[in-house]
Amino acid sequence: MISLTGSVVGFVVSLLIGALGIYIGARVVTGTDDYGYALITAIVGSIVGVIVAFLLGWLFGWIVVLIAWIWVINFRYPGGWGNAIGIALIGWLSVVAITYALAILDVLTFNTLGIPAV
Repeated sequence: MISLTGSVVGFVVSLLIGALGIYIGARVVTGTDDYGYALITAIVGSIVGVIVAFLLGWLFGWIVVLIAWIWVINFRYPGGWGNAIGIALIGWLSVVAITYALAILDVLTFNTLGIPAV
């Protein structure tokens, strides 16, 4: 039961941080100021990413999942593929910075970042 609870909490925290990254990217690139919209984008992106990974991940790997995630951003935000790539890049950098800061503050572990525990 603890493992299931931990997984659910981990998913929710990851989703909220990912949505914050999309929000920051969209705010910078398009001026859109709506965290709820970013949260829906993150949820849809996660669902599309899982489906694409299941169907095509074995063949093309992470690159097709990345393209699918950027496609979702492109579909949800104005400005075309260039803006979508900008939102994704700024969002990813924001998530790395936020997660790193939370790890330094001992809110998360560095394992969350993919850094093995020492």
